[in-house]
Amino acid sequence: MLNISAIKNINSLILQNCTKDLISVNLRANKILIYVHNSSLRNILNFLSRSIFFKAFTLLDLWVVDYPERENRFEVNYLLVSLKHDLRYIVKTSVSEYKSLYSVTNLFPSANWLEREVWDMYGVLFLEHSDLRRILTDYGFSGYPLRKDFPLTGYTELRYDDSEKRVVVETLEASQEFRLFNYSSPWENID
Repeated sequence: MLNISAIKNINSLILQNCTKDLISVNLRANKILIYVHNSSLRNILNFLSRSIFFKAFTLLDLWVVDYPERENRFEVNYLLVSLKHDLRYIVKTSVSEYKSLYSVTNLFPSANWLEREVWDMYGVLFLEHSDLRRILTDYGFSGYPLRKDFPLTGYTELRYDDSEKRVVVETLEASQEFRLFNYSSPWENID
């Protein structure tokens, strides 16, 4: 494992070589958080994975955080690991629901399944992906279930119809309106 001064040297090397692509670089324990512009994402990932010094050859995970109140509502996170240095690089970028990112499957083959999952659950489009299709939901499924604005009950329901002797897909009819509950405690605001 590298000591803190070596990690700071890695941090300064990233800043020196990728200044125009970066928004910020932060250091936490054995993690380096790198915020980049979405247009420069592939450049940074390529730099970290191809560099002999950084040796971030493995993409462990790719996940999205949905912030619906932001203009660029999706924060896309790539977790790279350097086994040689025992370091984790978390590369973050933000993208709106109307923009897309370029696929990194040519850099990391493990990104294939992860990008498909992000597309299926959030609707983040990856350009130049060879096989971008749904993997966790049905082919006819409408919407993206992990978005925060997706209704909790969904849009359709399945039921078995005895008269037709088959499963029928119907538009969901809620038996009562959605209610907002007041979760305030009666003991907190005593006058």
